[in-house]
Amino acid sequence: MAFDYKKEYKEFYLPKNKPELVTVPPMNFVAVRGHGDPNEEDGAYKRAIGVLYTLAFTIRMSERAGHKIDGYFDYVVPPLEGFWRQEGTAGIDYARKSAFQWISVIRLPDFVGREAFDWAVEEATRKKSADFSSAEFLTVDEGLCVQMLHVGAFDDEPASIARMDAYIADLGYENDFSDIRLHHEIYLSDARRVAPSKWRTVIRHPVKRKTPGESGT
Repeated sequence: MAFDYKKEYKEFYLPKNKPELVTVPPMNFVAVRGHGDPNEEDGAYKRAIGVLYTLAFTIRMSERAGHKIDGYFDYVVPPLEGFWRQEGTAGIDYARKSAFQWISVIRLPDFVGREAFDWAVEEATRKKSADFSSAEFLTVDEGLCVQMLHVGAFDDEPASIARMDAYIADLGYENDFSDIRLHHEIYLSDARRVAPSKWRTVIRHPVKRKTPGESGT
């Protein structure tokens, strides 16, 4: 049976519908960076998703293509994820979608290093006669975070985030956003086939202990 990251690492992909603390280890991703409204028809975000899935499945099907990767095992391609930020904003302002700076990613198995990644880019470029140079091999070490499962439309996420903020404040923590510690979402539903009210999204924020004397954020 194919290895399924969602089932094997439920603590990272299938949290409950209530806030919890989690320590996330370093993970490797195929990533594409961009900016702007993700809802823009035929925009940069949608093009980035196409690049990610093409490369993810090129690696997934590498053995069938006759390419041997050391340590390869059969697996289910993990879900799409995204890291989001806006200049001058702590967290996310959902009314300013055009100001989004995003990194769209799909997790890579541990057996995929830069050599295998570079092969996938070359293979996809050759087979699709398309440009995949926007893709990068990215390692992210999130560390201590708060997360929860949000059920509903993306624009309704502030209600879940408010619960997360209250939860960490009660425990003596605060958000720790920076240029490298970002608002993180994991998309568990196919938005093309599921009603927005039923979308399932993991929301994850970096946190740290409050400094004594601080009132928090």
